[in-house]
Amino acid sequence: MDPKAAVRRVGSTARGGVGRVRAAARAEGAGDSGLSALLGVHAVSGAVDALVAVALAGTLFFGVPVGEARGRVALYLLVTMAPFAVVAPVIGPALDRVRGRRAALAVTFAGRGVLAWVIAGAVGAQAALTLYPAAFALLVLSRGYAVARAAAVPRVLPPGGTLVRANARVSLAGVLAGTVVGAVGVGLVALTSPAWGLRAAAVGYAAGAVLAIRLPRRIDRERDEATNAPRSRWWLAIRGVQLGVVAQLMLRATVALRAFAGFLTLFFAFLVRTRPLGGLHEGVALGLLVAAACAGSVGGTALGGRARRAGPERLVVSTLVAATLAAAAATVAFGLVTAVVVVAVAGVTQALSKLALDAVLQRDVPEEGRGRAFARTETMVQLAWVLGGGLGLASPLDVTLGLGLATAALAGVLVGTLAGLRLARTPRDGASVGSAAGR
Repeated sequence: MDPKAAVRRVGSTARGGVGRVRAAARAEGAGDSGLSALLGVHAVSGAVDALVAVALAGTLFFGVPVGEARGRVALYLLVTMAPFAVVAPVIGPALDRVRGRRAALAVTFAGRGVLAWVIAGAVGAQAALTLYPAAFALLVLSRGYAVARAAAVPRVLPPGGTLVRANARVSLAGVLAGTVVGAVGVGLVALTSPAWGLRAAAVGYAAGAVLAIRLPRRIDRERDEATNAPRSRWWLAIRGVQLGVVAQLMLRATVALRAFAGFLTLFFAFLVRTRPLGGLHEGVALGLLVAAACAGSVGGTALGGRARRAGPERLVVSTLVAATLAAAAATVAFGLVTAVVVVAVAGVTQALSKLALDAVLQRDVPEEGRGRAFARTETMVQLAWVLGGGLGLASPLDVTLGLGLATAALAGVLVGTLAGLRLARTPRDGASVGSAAGR
């Protein structure tokens, strides 16, 4: 085939693919409401965050002995916990008082871009004293972006759409972009170095800042809404938002599922380095598990996008049942297949439960307190992953013990959630719960 013709064909196929993606993003009124623009911004964020994660993984985990890797990962987990001391009491109340949410999103992008460039220099110079503080600040801004983005979704909800589906579409854009760019990033880091991957991420964050500024004006809050925010002291502001019974149950279930996913991630990561899984090389087995986790996250988000009638409560109960059964099966008959299945199910369930939780908060929490509500729940959900990962890092590499305890914990949360939802369906709460199921 003529090389020029081949290039033209590839270009035509790429343009057609881009056109189909844009059409899907603008479908069901998302183009007119502004949801498609938010999809694009989150896709950039997800893609660049994945590139940063790939670059940092190359410096923290791979290429060092298991014992040293444990120490590095433990230190990184401590670093990831620290930002949440800032997110809940500071960033949430600040966002509740800010009118220009587009500007807030842009600032989180620009700040991450600067920090990614700083981390690139620290990685190249092996400067740990610069690396970890910069990573801390980058994580703070990442959490701030997540809170601001979640609070903005109701502003661009298409007519007739549901919050679960809107959240799913936004999340799916980030997951898909992160998966594609993460795979490309592995090659980039392998061919160059982690520092060059971080420099590429800095450029991507700069592009995201521009896209955030160009979001529709309706994402910004009106002046009267901004001035109605409670002016409590910042260190007590987190207590100013009271979550309803249903929201508390959704949060508890999401925390449990996120902790389960974090536990599996680090438990299996070190298990395959000390014990062959299915007779595979440790790199192949770990790659297979990572692929299953990514596929589970994508699948769970896609399922949320198709949940036209299922309410948040039903989604969360279903995820708890699925996770408990998968963990029990892996405990009883552990092997390559059951390990892949339980990791994939963990990805599906944590994605679906987070979508359900976000929908309940966006629906039930007033605009003037939504930033604090998301900061509070985002803190608890992300800390759950860190604590679950810490348990997986510190626990003995005994499959029966580790997965057995995880199964028992999930079963307990499932029973508690069912009991709580039954109590919430009393006559005095029936109207609110009924309306919740409808969305």
